[in-house]
Amino acid sequence: MTLQQIKYVITVAEKGSMNKAAEELFVAQPTLTAAIHELEKEVGITIFIRTSRGVFLTSEGQEFLNDARQLYQEYEWISDKYSDISTMKQKFSVSSQHYSFVDKAFVETVKQFGTQSFDFSIREEETSRVIENVKEMRSQVGIIFLSDFNRKILTKLLHDGGLEFNHIIDTSAYVYLWKKHPLASNAFITFDELKNYPCLSFDQGPDASAYLAEEILTELDYPRMIHATDRATMLNLMVGLNGYTLCSGIICEELNGSDYIAVPFQGDDNESESRMELGYIQKKGYLQNRVGKTFLNEVMRYFHLPPISSE
Repeated sequence: MTLQQIKYVITVAEKGSMNKAAEELFVAQPTLTAAIHELEKEVGITIFIRTSRGVFLTSEGQEFLNDARQLYQEYEWISDKYSDISTMKQKFSVSSQHYSFVDKAFVETVKQFGTQSFDFSIREEETSRVIENVKEMRSQVGIIFLSDFNRKILTKLLHDGGLEFNHIIDTSAYVYLWKKHPLASNAFITFDELKNYPCLSFDQGPDASAYLAEEILTELDYPRMIHATDRATMLNLMVGLNGYTLCSGIICEELNGSDYIAVPFQGDDNESESRMELGYIQKKGYLQNRVGKTFLNEVMRYFHLPPISSE
């Protein structure tokens, strides 16, 4: 097994086609096919099923791909550390729930590598997709939150995926709304005061449970609910319908503008139920590359916290 063969598998899986992968890799299609066949023979499994509609991973192939991605990224990490970084294309991907502080940290990271060749991606995803992306090494880092309500379920999902959760910061629940909302001038907002307004929630897919929600206190009974898939729509609904969402209260005004505010939420029950623990997830024992370290330290810098790693 060679690193070249591993790269071939990763590229074929991403492109879903031998022909497209061959074009991406600048190799002849028969050469690519032969290399994949040789690898399958060596490891004793069928990695891809070939059909007229393209190539698809088998269940064994998906497991191999997960390991291959991690191995190849570790190879890139070593190359990054010991090679001339000015001549290398820097790679990094982060998946996250919808947080503007993640965007800010990503922006600052890109600025630091802006004069180099790079291939970066940032994905705002459903919670399950954030976990899946990191599990399958499509992203090196994921940003999610834990609470008393979802901790047991999400911790199991992370454990089963070979992932670890790393604490960043704790925060209480806030009501996020338009600055001209009737409740915007309140010192705090209670659940009873919110009942006349629609609660906005990021859609988590048709089969998602409340444990995967991006908002705190999803176990409460909201008489009016609207689900949206992106932040722009969410903000428009706050203005058009006086909608609100319950969040961490961490708002990057530089990116989001000054038209929205976060007001402390005052619950009726145990205060711990409205606490959020923000953190990042990664493969257990995974060594972040130079870009990953930079991004995570930009996150910590946003919260005025000490860096988690040194260059």
